[in-house]
Amino acid sequence: MSEPSAVPSAPPPPTQALATPPRVELDHVSVRFAGRDGTSVEAVRDVSLRVDDKPGAGELVVLLGPSGCGKSTLLRVVAGLVFPTSGSARVRGRPVEGPGPDRGMVFQAYTSFAWRSVRRNVEYGLELQGVAKAERRKRALELVDAVGLREFADAWPRTLSGGMKQRVAIARSLANRPDVLLMDEPFGALDPQTRWGMQSLILDVCRKADNTVLFVTHDVAEAVYLADTIYILSARPARIVRRVDVPFFEDRDPALRRGAEFKRVEQDVLDTLHQSGVSGNIRVGV
Repeated sequence: MSEPSAVPSAPPPPTQALATPPRVELDHVSVRFAGRDGTSVEAVRDVSLRVDDKPGAGELVVLLGPSGCGKSTLLRVVAGLVFPTSGSARVRGRPVEGPGPDRGMVFQAYTSFAWRSVRRNVEYGLELQGVAKAERRKRALELVDAVGLREFADAWPRTLSGGMKQRVAIARSLANRPDVLLMDEPFGALDPQTRWGMQSLILDVCRKADNTVLFVTHDVAEAVYLADTIYILSARPARIVRRVDVPFFEDRDPALRRGAEFKRVEQDVLDTLHQSGVSGNIRVGV
């Protein structure tokens, strides 16, 4: 008697792809500080935004608003330097509980260590991580070269111009290969020509590496030139007035500023600021 045929087993259910968490997510974030007179000062009110993870293609998101509106506070929430009074911040789905190597920050003020050469400034974070001397030297020199300072690798910060010092700060922030680069009005103290060069550098960094850049400015032209996405913020307490998706991603050379499409987006942003009653120190053009 022949044996019964084996009943074929049912195929396993298809594996459902897990959604990739956003690179940055703010969920109903509000921030209050205690004022000097004991009163409570509201800096940020109920801000929610997300920057999705797009592996292999850096994205630059600008927070645009008048000086003192609370946009730097939002950046510090993502950095883990300020904690929300309510709401939450996450990077790649993980709650932000303090500073970490997955986030690098560049401030407006120059932050180089005066007692370290350019190369050793860039190596600083790698030293803290215990990276071997030869490896950290190699990575630091690659970044010094990338920001155009190879011939100044052994120079002291006091011998550098303002723009060069910011290049050092950017290279040092990138050395840890952060998921998110946070930039708090980093070019505000620079002259227009140096500022344009630094903007082009950031675009180059963002396009060549898988970095998300979260950039704070009160300059409309700078926002339109740099951003893939602009979040327009109100006067303090900061709230999101509108999200603007900038249409020209690929080719952003300086000539773009003179084009009709650039002027159209710039005017659209200015109209939104005016219609929303956003007043304060907003700069138009550099």
